Amino acid sequence: MLLNQFKGGCHCGAIRFVVSAAVDAQIEDCNCSICTKSGFLHLIVPNAQFELQTDKELLSTYTFNTSVAQHYFCKTCGIKPFYIPRSNPDGIDVNVRCLDEYPVSTMQVVPFDGQNWEQHAHTLSHKTKKP
Repeated sequence: MLLNQFKGGCHCGAIRFVVSAAVDAQIEDCNCSICTKSGFLHLIVPNAQFELQTDKELLSTYTFNTSVAQHYFCKTCGIKPFYIPRSNPDGIDVNVRCLDEYPVSTMQVVPFDGQNWEQHAHTLSHKTKKP
């Protein structure tokens, strides 16, 4: 699979990262409370496909429920460009809307029923595994 590099970050530019993903990657549009309120579109990748290019000290962390997911926010502008997801704690979940240029027209946006997370989380586990 051919991977492209996409640059991204928060609104103010304090947080910058590079993620490697296929231009036709499947991304999830989750209906859970935090994703709905923040407009997060999920691109889940293995850790090796993500590089934080700025100091982690510029991030604030939020956890809730099981505290497995680590939601990272810019301390300056409050945007959440990525996080460690509970479904894939060995990977990174990037908000596609935080990419500088994103090929949403070629990516496959699929609905994910996060309101019933326990019944559906297993459908995401393959995203951080090697093929």
